Amino acid sequence: MPSHSPDPTVPALGVRQPWAELLVRGEKSLEIRSQPTRMRGLIYIYAAQKIATIPAAKEAARTRRIDVSALTLGRIVGTVRLVGCRPAAVEDAPAACVSPTLLAGKYAWEVADPVSLDEPLKVRFLPYGVWFYPFRPRGG
Repeated sequence: MPSHSPDPTVPALGVRQPWAELLVRGEKSLEIRSQPTRMRGLIYIYAAQKIATIPAAKEAARTRRIDVSALTLGRIVGTVRLVGCRPAAVEDAPAACVSPTLLAGKYAWEVADPVSLDEPLKVRFLPYGVWFYPFRPRGG
């Protein structure tokens, strides 16, 4: 678990906990979203200020013995490499850490090379959309 110097050229994706933790641990290799993305390459995982409340999130944390109340919120918790995007399929459920019923009509954002940071990074600029640059001003 390395430390990291903020890189203003790397975009961030806001993800609620425990999903953010599972991504940077490498236990979740698919991020399920309602829209596709063309973004590729290294991205920061920003643990959103709110915790996911859907039953699938609670079950994913429970089965992996994650204490959600102890997870970091509102910080960059690590990085992943976004390597692909495709329509989600029923067989993606284990890699997405969700029930197959949650995948219909969604997109699987494929991630690899997860890195969890020893010290989560405080962002300089707060999220303003799906993608944001946490270490440079909007439009900067």
